[in-house]
Amino acid sequence: MAESGKEPLLSGKNKKVLTQPMSENNPITIQVLGICSALAVTSQLKPSLVMGLAVIVVMTFSSVIVSMIRKLIPAKIRIIVEMTVVAAMVILVDQVLKAYAYEVSKQLSIFVGLIITNCIVLGRLEAFALGNKPWPSLLDALGNGIGYAFVIAMVGFFREILGAGKLLGFQVVPQALYEAGYVNNGLMVLAPGAFIFLGFFIWVQRTLNGYREED
Repeated sequence: MAESGKEPLLSGKNKKVLTQPMSENNPITIQVLGICSALAVTSQLKPSLVMGLAVIVVMTFSSVIVSMIRKLIPAKIRIIVEMTVVAAMVILVDQVLKAYAYEVSKQLSIFVGLIITNCIVLGRLEAFALGNKPWPSLLDALGNGIGYAFVIAMVGFFREILGAGKLLGFQVVPQALYEAGYVNNGLMVLAPGAFIFLGFFIWVQRTLNGYREED
């Protein structure tokens, strides 16, 4: 990359760009973005992982492309250009899923297509990629994508275990426990279960980070 001659690829500044969205500035738990998809695809771990990976791929490629052409984009049509780039990446990801993970693609349904309107993706293009070179833009997109993917994976992990007694389709709650009277928590497979866990993760991360709402 052009900027690598001026500073190390993983300088202190670039490391911060990469790691901040994974913790103290997580797009879901701190910025409260991308909540809709986080609630919709987390009833099981597998679709959560695939959705997280899809968002990472779309964000990183879109950010690099937009950053590379940022000086050529007229200000008046920048949103159109950004959404066109994102839409192209989403179509590619959707076709790959249909070709190699069709069952998961059916589970995710329209939500892969809705990555086009995911406020995390468009927000990072507007806030970062348009004003920075490709390498920092890639790191920013990767950090935000991983931060998003981690949270929805954790929600999917606990919802599948508590709601179905399974993980990635395999039974993990011992049969003996069911025979002793254990019952799966049906609330966890419904939307309120996602709200409960997402709210819990937001509370935990903000508490650990010492986050305070500004007055």
